[in-house]
Amino acid sequence: MFSLSIPAKVHHNTRETLLIEEAIRRGEGRFASTGALAVETGVHTGRSAQDKYVVRDATTEKAVWWDNNKAMTPEQFDVLYADFVAHAKTREMFVQDLHAGADPAHRLNARIFIEYAWHALFIRALLRRPTDAELVNFAPEFTVVNLPSFRADPERHGVRSNTVIACNFAKRIVLIGGSSYAGETKKSVFTYLNYVMPEKSVMPMHCSANAGKGGDAAVFFGLSGTGKTTLSADPKRILLGDDEHGWSNEGVYNFEGGCYAKTIRLSKEAEPEIWDASNRFGTVLENVILDEKTRLPNFDDGRLTENTRSAYPLEFISNASATGMAGHPKNIVMLTADAFGIMPPIAKLSPSQAMYHFLSGYTAKVAGTEKGMGNEPQATFSTCFGAPFMPRHPSVYGNLLRELIAKHNVDCWLVNTGWTGGKFGTGSRMPIKATRALLDAALSGALKSQPMRRDATFGFEVPLSLPGVDPTILNPRETWADKAAYDAQAKALVEMFNKNFAKFEVHVDDDVKAAAPALKQAAE
Repeated sequence: MFSLSIPAKVHHNTRETLLIEEAIRRGEGRFASTGALAVETGVHTGRSAQDKYVVRDATTEKAVWWDNNKAMTPEQFDVLYADFVAHAKTREMFVQDLHAGADPAHRLNARIFIEYAWHALFIRALLRRPTDAELVNFAPEFTVVNLPSFRADPERHGVRSNTVIACNFAKRIVLIGGSSYAGETKKSVFTYLNYVMPEKSVMPMHCSANAGKGGDAAVFFGLSGTGKTTLSADPKRILLGDDEHGWSNEGVYNFEGGCYAKTIRLSKEAEPEIWDASNRFGTVLENVILDEKTRLPNFDDGRLTENTRSAYPLEFISNASATGMAGHPKNIVMLTADAFGIMPPIAKLSPSQAMYHFLSGYTAKVAGTEKGMGNEPQATFSTCFGAPFMPRHPSVYGNLLRELIAKHNVDCWLVNTGWTGGKFGTGSRMPIKATRALLDAALSGALKSQPMRRDATFGFEVPLSLPGVDPTILNPRETWADKAAYDAQAKALVEMFNKNFAKFEVHVDDDVKAAAPALKQAAE
């Protein structure tokens, strides 16, 4: 196992202020006028999903979903590991001993070796910090080694490029090289948890979560850009976390101890809690442009990337939970940003429909936010709302979720935070005021008593009205000026759903297959 004696010099469990001083001294970042530490990640402004590998051995051969995970041989990993050790012997490194998991019964002791001071600050904010007493006898169960200066050799290591994320579940270690994007570290921990937790009957979830004052928990599944962080940071409810959680026999608990919020076009008016947390000492601003004269962050400037981020401890949110734990959820919300303008702003799902949409993991990327996208929106289906982090087959997670929904009688909702009145370029973004009003009604139980219609295409129930919400917006077809254009786009979207779900049909029951949108009805 990678040990504290390997690097040339080790800074062990350095606290936040000293890490910030060290990052400034090394030239890794600079202060914003708000006190936040602003850093840039270079060529990697997001995860390198194509450079992630899982070691294929006797342990993982039948456990890992190889259709979704790239394989690396044990021999290739051993060569890579030896080269990492040799490289680390020349480096000065920061080591953080941290917990992954708020529930002591299920938490993981993680030891993180990191080359950059600001990366150490980042992961110290994002995972959970043990007390001094807990650190005395801290025994790591899982290790991440992150060396941005390491360059993988495709021929020697059997990889695609100079960047590598190599996961060895049997040896409980992940090696990250060639990327300065800090999110790789936290997602490596999440990937490992997604592998081990189902064996403990814990459902790992790529979701945010909050709870009402009475303890009624809600979880929000969603891919990046769908509003997972924004909608869970509700001042009327207690925030458990914004990204990764477990659902055990005791209830829901946060895997993390911090937030990693998207900040592109962040405003104090729309997201006051995230704005305040992003503009203070101790926060890391990733790829956020600073004004050269005033050093004020410009959250509207996406010249480096649309994926600008803010990383901060949970306690920077005033209404965050001190424990990170709550009871069993009463509501599950699946978020999609439908850039085609077809989905209603909210719909109630049956358990079968919930499993269908969980396995589908639909959202749509907007033209212009990524290279090579062209002018049209692109449908994205990321199973379990987090395919890149799911080592096991989706049916493992889907069946766990279905059992928990049935056992605890959970209400499930599909919420579209995308477009209305037409697709991207014609329509407009769903008003966040309407989304919040509908969500509030769903979480309080009020929406269940409202009159509903059954959507002809998707089969789920859609409210006909809600006080304070324009009723027109609840029926997407009525918001389109060109009804024939809506019908054609709905038909196209149904075809995308059905084509994507074909690979899951042999793994699900007939009732889940029947929850698919109906192409014939959409055409009519």
